[in-house]
Amino acid sequence: MPDKIIKFLAHNQKILVICADTTNLVEKARKIHDLSPLATASFGRMLTITSIMGTEMKHQKDKLTVQIKGNGPIEMMVATTNYFPQVKGYVINPQVDLPLNEFGKLDVGGAVGQDGYINVIKDIGLKKPYIGISPLISGEIADDFANYFVHSEQRNSAVALGVLVDKNGVKSAGGYLINPMPGAKEEDIAKVEQAIFQAGAMSKMLDQQLSLQQIAQKITGDENVEMIEEDITPVYLCDCSKEHFERALATIGKGELQNLIQTDGQAELVCHFCNKKYHFSKEDLEEIVKNISK
Repeated sequence: MPDKIIKFLAHNQKILVICADTTNLVEKARKIHDLSPLATASFGRMLTITSIMGTEMKHQKDKLTVQIKGNGPIEMMVATTNYFPQVKGYVINPQVDLPLNEFGKLDVGGAVGQDGYINVIKDIGLKKPYIGISPLISGEIADDFANYFVHSEQRNSAVALGVLVDKNGVKSAGGYLINPMPGAKEEDIAKVEQAIFQAGAMSKMLDQQLSLQQIAQKITGDENVEMIEEDITPVYLCDCSKEHFERALATIGKGELQNLIQTDGQAELVCHFCNKKYHFSKEDLEEIVKNISK
């Protein structure tokens, strides 16, 4: 089954709910980056919320970049997405491993750390990109993004993210984002808060193999949620190319390239996002130098 993101309205169109199934996306990232189970759970949560946020962008050329940097051993994670959403990213320490936490779960908070920040950059066609920075509060990622939305985007949001990993890889991954609409009343919000509490953890609902509609019903307490958009398929996709890396090599300057030609006679560059290798022969490098000279 392909991954899916579905948008719903609940409580007479007063509550917006975005639910995501990102199982395939996270599994592809696990394979590409050879992630440990703990790194898979951490990075999978980040990829999920990034893909959800991607669906909020308005134009095809819009781009979102999210960076999480904490004092835990995972060090830093970066993810980017476009409008579709096509997501990619990387982890500084993909093999991080820690003992299970006090609840017998993968210790995402320990891997990320509680001292650090979320940095969100939205390139949405303005003269300057929007940049929002928010401190980490738990390292569990969902709590940290709920805090980010409140303090950087001035919107009260509920965020839940979950990744289940077994011996074969990613068993399931997904999450949700809930935002009250402008006309939402206190009683509507209170109903949702109570429903979220009763629904329990996202990982629990994933393990129960609930559909996105069932999850939306459960977390809002509204059996009559209205589906408003369902044809959204998030994917892990890198758009790197040899031409992209040619341009990157050109930026290091003619002198550095000539030194590279004399010392190594070749170059091999690796994409951070998909680990694809690009080989440049001596002739390739000389052609880049020639083009710089023009």
